[in-house]
Amino acid sequence: MSHLLKSLIAVVVMLTLAGCLNSSAAPQSSFTLLDGSTRSTADLKGKVALINFWATSCTTCVAEMPMLVSTYEKFRGRGYETIAVAMSYDPPTYVVNFAQTRKLPFPVAIDNTGAVATAWGDVKLTPTTFLVNKRGEIVKRFVGKPDFAELHQLIDRLLSES
Repeated sequence: MSHLLKSLIAVVVMLTLAGCLNSSAAPQSSFTLLDGSTRSTADLKGKVALINFWATSCTTCVAEMPMLVSTYEKFRGRGYETIAVAMSYDPPTYVVNFAQTRKLPFPVAIDNTGAVATAWGDVKLTPTTFLVNKRGEIVKRFVGKPDFAELHQLIDRLLSES
């Protein structure tokens, strides 16, 4: 194998691992919402969706929540959805209290068993956020607080796609 071909393969592997090439399908999972209803990834087809794994004990998660709310408010009329998934270790009463006192306008799910976090790549760190396109493919994964200007540009571009 030529040196150039080896270098090219190495670059493709690095870009793929970094999530810069080829979107992967969002896992089929079911979200149990605070009101007892359920949503699934299949329900999100045709929408651009942000899936945010968070915890009430995570200071970065709490700090970014107002920005997630404003992002949702900005784009929801165009087919954008947000689901905030509370981690399995987060006491449900804390999650309910947080969602009610902050008047979160988007669905909030509790991952009681940890199955949702496992399905989405064994999420352990919060916040971890996935942006999913209209075809149900993960186009971006953020660990930590996203750059919201970049996120808004990406959402706008994805919403414009047919």
